[in-house]
Amino acid sequence: MSQPENLVDTLALERLEVNLFRGVSPNEGPGRIFGGQVIAQSLLAAYGTVEDRVCHSLHCYFIRPGDPSTPIIFEVDRSRDGGSFTTRRVIAVQNGKQIFNLAASFQAPEEGFEHQAAMPAVAGPDDLPSESEALKAALEKMPEEARKWATRPRPIEMRPVDGSSLFDRDRPEARDPKSEVWFRARAPIGEDPVLHQVLLSYASDMNLLSTAMRPHRVHWQTRNFQSASLDHAMWFHKPVNFNDWHLYAQDSPSAAGGRGFIRGSIYSADGVLVASVAQEGLLRLRKD
Repeated sequence: MSQPENLVDTLALERLEVNLFRGVSPNEGPGRIFGGQVIAQSLLAAYGTVEDRVCHSLHCYFIRPGDPSTPIIFEVDRSRDGGSFTTRRVIAVQNGKQIFNLAASFQAPEEGFEHQAAMPAVAGPDDLPSESEALKAALEKMPEEARKWATRPRPIEMRPVDGSSLFDRDRPEARDPKSEVWFRARAPIGEDPVLHQVLLSYASDMNLLSTAMRPHRVHWQTRNFQSASLDHAMWFHKPVNFNDWHLYAQDSPSAAGGRGFIRGSIYSADGVLVASVAQEGLLRLRKD
């Protein structure tokens, strides 16, 4: 079996100028760039212009589908360097057109008040089936091309708490718009805390839209179903070691107007809330 891609290598950027970077995409893919990749590379580009401060929040918009066969140019605008906070804007461009933009804020280390929501009481990752085990039943019903995509060695290991496959097509009944999944990076990340945060931002785009699909008995391969991330926001509360298991607890309080809204909370295995996420995505069932 081939090895999963090393995200540290995949996401690495080439500096072209003081505020200009270039990134590339993996060769294999579904025809468009995974949203988490451009989030992570944009954050990495912003970090390339910041010293001694840590990102505490980012807000971004997906504007056009990215082409994985074309390099992405990341242009960083040094919006402000303040006494406590640093602000950056990043524009991702392909073929002269903006495909994505991100605004991120960085903060100097500071002590303050602390509280957090409790982690949901769920089964731990060691008590759940592995990805390959959860995928077995779903593979039999997939088209060949989808089967190849689903079985590729993926850089993020995921174990849904309900034990189902993320590619499961059998949804006889509507389900509540909530989910919990354990996830972590497969390949070693190293000691740089920035890279752990960047890879967590990559993985934060996973599973969100499928949570909003649950009440509506649709999935990625439903005929005439169209989905895409529209925007994405993330807040980093604590340092993270993403080579360890983390619980991604999600809920979707609303779907309306062809859009679904999803919230996510990311906890370390010992119950520390390390990050929060919010996303709105397109959920559209087109007519024949």
